[in-house]
Amino acid sequence: MSHSARLADYRAALTTPGMRGPVIAAVLARLPIAMVGLSLLLYVQRTTGSFAIAGLVSAGSLVGVAVGAVVQGRLMDRFGPTRPLLAVIALFAVFVAVSITAVEAHAPVAVLLPLAFGVGFTEPMVGSASRALWSRMVPPGSTRLAGYAYEAISMEVFFILGPGLSGILVAAPWAGTGVVVGAVCMVVGGTWFALNPTVRGVRPAAVTGRKLLGALASPGMRTVALAALGFGVTIGFIEVAVPAAAANAGHVSLGGLLLSAWSISSVVFGVLYAMRPFPKSMHLRLPALLGGFGALSLLLAVPTSLFWLGAAMLVVGTMVTPQATTHSAAIEQVAPKGTATEAFGWVVTAVTVGLAIGQSISGYLVEHVGTPVAFLAAGGSGLFVAALVWLFRGTVAAGVPAEVPAVRREEMDLASR
Repeated sequence: MSHSARLADYRAALTTPGMRGPVIAAVLARLPIAMVGLSLLLYVQRTTGSFAIAGLVSAGSLVGVAVGAVVQGRLMDRFGPTRPLLAVIALFAVFVAVSITAVEAHAPVAVLLPLAFGVGFTEPMVGSASRALWSRMVPPGSTRLAGYAYEAISMEVFFILGPGLSGILVAAPWAGTGVVVGAVCMVVGGTWFALNPTVRGVRPAAVTGRKLLGALASPGMRTVALAALGFGVTIGFIEVAVPAAAANAGHVSLGGLLLSAWSISSVVFGVLYAMRPFPKSMHLRLPALLGGFGALSLLLAVPTSLFWLGAAMLVVGTMVTPQATTHSAAIEQVAPKGTATEAFGWVVTAVTVGLAIGQSISGYLVEHVGTPVAFLAAGGSGLFVAALVWLFRGTVAAGVPAEVPAVRREEMDLASR
């Protein structure tokens, strides 16, 4: 399967009856997906004056997202998306309010960390619900693949625009402005999405023999999650190192804007890549894209000025959206039936765990060793995980083992090599 989508397929997907409302609501809900965590990082850093403390707090939020994505995904697969989303949205608003109060009161890290975890855990996973909606509303084929590609491309746009908005808002008179703006967008957009008639009409699929690991019981799904983890680790290093480089150069507010620099190449190349993806085979595409991302990330250690760092970000950005599109498309091939929302939740979890790992280590490196070393660690991490994904590529080629006879699976394994 080529997993390709033409421009006409995008138009057909976005004009599918019943999808316009959820798509618009999801835009508002997902716009701050990378904004809340980074705004919290910048808010804490400006209040405490420490990138190390801010990195730990941000990592706590990301770990919360990682756990919450799977829990919410499984609940939405079981009960439908509306009730779980409305419940976590209410909790999210409470955790954000309490966290802001704690930061303003200069609470210790021991207090900020669990609150940050709560903020992340209760972030409404509208992206997972929206991605799963395409499999219910659009029949299999290129139009559904275009829907998945749209989800991945838009998600990456938000992941890239979010840091830019955070960088701008942190320069406001009050450093917590970005946290509040992002939270309000998430609450309003998430509620709008959850109450949409199309979303409210979703009924859970009957699944027999559900295992404790759920979607992750599939070996191929675990390999996709591993690729997403490497993707997140690499970005995590960069997301801390770039603002640190800007701060060292005396231009703190440019940190978020520099992170947004790769949005241009990421989106343009992402759309073109979805039309002609390569390598053709999904089990080869996953390690190839991650390896390319890691190799290009090494370039970020070379520039000695913010201008050339921005130029390097444009080059590295070409590998961002294609990976997210591939992760989303791979779910169709490896996730057990009836676990689409949870499966995408595992991808979100893997990415956010990777972000947490990368950000926490990068925060230490930029303070004690230097930003070039953090960039080298970003590239090295991506290459290392890409090698692991290559070793496990056969699990992706085999698809969902539980649905394929053992003998046939062995044949597919041999063919994948």
